[in-house]
Amino acid sequence: MNTGVRNIFGVAAAIIVLLGLNAFTGNNRVSLPDYDTEVTKSENRPVATLMDLNEAIVDIAEKTNPAVVTITTEKTQQVRYSDPFSMFFRNPNSQDGQTREYVRRGLGSGVIVSEEGYILTNNHVIADTDEIKIQLFNGDEVSAELIGADPATDIAVLRIDVDNLPVVTLGDSDDARVGSFVLAIGSPLSEDLAHTVSFGIVSARGRSLNNLTVYGDYIQTDAAINPGNSGGALIDMNGELVGINTAIASRSGGNDGIGFAIPVNLAKRIMDDLIDDGSVSRGYLGILPADVDQVMAEALGLENVRGILVASVEEDTPADIAGLQEEDIIIAVNGDLLNSGDANAFRTLIASFKPGKKVDLTVIRDGSEKKITVTLGTRPGEETTSNTSGSEDIDEKLGFKVSGISPEIRRQLNLSNDKEGVVVTEIRESSNAFERGLERGDVISAVKRKKVSTAEQFYKEIEKSVNKGDEAVLLTVERNNQKQFIAFRL
Repeated sequence: MNTGVRNIFGVAAAIIVLLGLNAFTGNNRVSLPDYDTEVTKSENRPVATLMDLNEAIVDIAEKTNPAVVTITTEKTQQVRYSDPFSMFFRNPNSQDGQTREYVRRGLGSGVIVSEEGYILTNNHVIADTDEIKIQLFNGDEVSAELIGADPATDIAVLRIDVDNLPVVTLGDSDDARVGSFVLAIGSPLSEDLAHTVSFGIVSARGRSLNNLTVYGDYIQTDAAINPGNSGGALIDMNGELVGINTAIASRSGGNDGIGFAIPVNLAKRIMDDLIDDGSVSRGYLGILPADVDQVMAEALGLENVRGILVASVEEDTPADIAGLQEEDIIIAVNGDLLNSGDANAFRTLIASFKPGKKVDLTVIRDGSEKKITVTLGTRPGEETTSNTSGSEDIDEKLGFKVSGISPEIRRQLNLSNDKEGVVVTEIRESSNAFERGLERGDVISAVKRKKVSTAEQFYKEIEKSVNKGDEAVLLTVERNNQKQFIAFRL
C-alpha cells in the first residue's frame, strides 16, 4: 500500500485527513497571567555540553507553549431518518422521512501571533462549522471570531478578545534549512493531550501536496505530528514560529515521521491580506508551466535540472503582454535562480507576489538568455473566504459552495479554455442538492437558465431566487462534458 498524504485529523488508511471548525459567539472577558515568552536567540546561547543543549530546548518549549491553543468545533447537521421496517409495517408513530439533528465535533490547534488576539490555524480545522472554541494554556475556554480563510493555502485567521495574551514571535521560514532542529507543539488526538511538544529536524523543503492545496511549498519534518496537531506551531531554535503544522504522510493514520508544515512567510502573507482586505490577492502570470526533470533538461540542452518550461501562454495575460513565448525556459525570478524544475513551486512563488508587482524573469530562448519584465495581474476566477455573514447564510441554505474556474481547476478538471461557469468545491451530503444529484467538481453554467461565469454572479442569482421566495432552483450542470439539469429545494 502506497504512502498516502494525510493531515492531522485522523481518518482511515492513506488519504488526506483534515480537521474542522467555524463561527463566532460572544465570550466573557478573560485575562491571563504574565507568561515569560522571551526566548534567548540561539546565537546568544552558548552550548558547551549536552546538558546545555537540553536546557536550551526545554527553555524554548516552556516559553512558546503558552501561545499555542486547542481549537474545538461543532457543526449541527440535519440528517434524514429512515425506518427500515416502514415498508413492511405501517407504524403511525414511525419517524421515517423525518430529520434529526446530528452534531459533528472537530479538534485542532492554533497559534497566537499578536497581542490583538489573532490566531493562525488551518482552514480545514475551521471549515464548515457553526461554533469555534479556543482553549487557552491555563484551561480557560473562549469563543473565537473567524476573520477569514484561504482554502487554496489552507490558512485561516481567528481572533479572540482576551487580555494579556502570550504571543509567539514570527520567524523567517526561509532560514529553516534541512537538518535544522524544530519543535512541533499542538493537541494530538485529544484535548487531554493539549500542548504536547515533540522534537525533530527539518527533513526537506519545497514539498508540494497537490491533493491538499492548490499552492504548496511545505516544510517536511520528522517531529511527531498526529491527528489534532493541525494548525499547531513548528518552532525553531530561536523560539520563533517557522511553520503551521498541517498534514502527515502515513500508512497507519498516525505519526510515521513524515509531517508537513506551511512556511510562516506564506502564512503571514495570507494572514495580512485577510486582516487588511478580507480576501487574498495573488499574482497572476498567465502561463501553463511544465516541470523540467533530468530527461527534459538533457533534451532542452540545460546544464542543470532547474527552470520551468512555458508549455503555453494564455492570450491577453501579463505573460502574453510582456512577450513570454511558448517553449521559453524560465530559470530565474528577480535574479534568484529557481532551485528545481517543479512547476507547482514556481506557481506558488508567482502567487506569493501582489497583483501589480513587476517581476524580472530570466528566460532561455533559442539557447540564449533573455530578461523579460512582467507586471503581474490578478488571478481570474479565484475566490477566497472572508467573514461575510451573507454568503455564509446562502451557503448554509444551499448546502454547497462554489468558486470561479481558476487555471488550476481548469487543468485538474480538464476543462476547455472557453468553458464558463462556477465549480462546486464543497457539498454537504445531507443537503437536498446532493440528494438530487449535484456533486463536488460539477460545473454550474446557469442558474434558472441565466448564464453565470463567476461566483459573484452565481450567488447574485441565488439571492434573487431567495428574495423572490422561490422554493426550488434549476441549475444547468456540466459533468464529463455532458450537460444536465438539476433542480433542488432551497
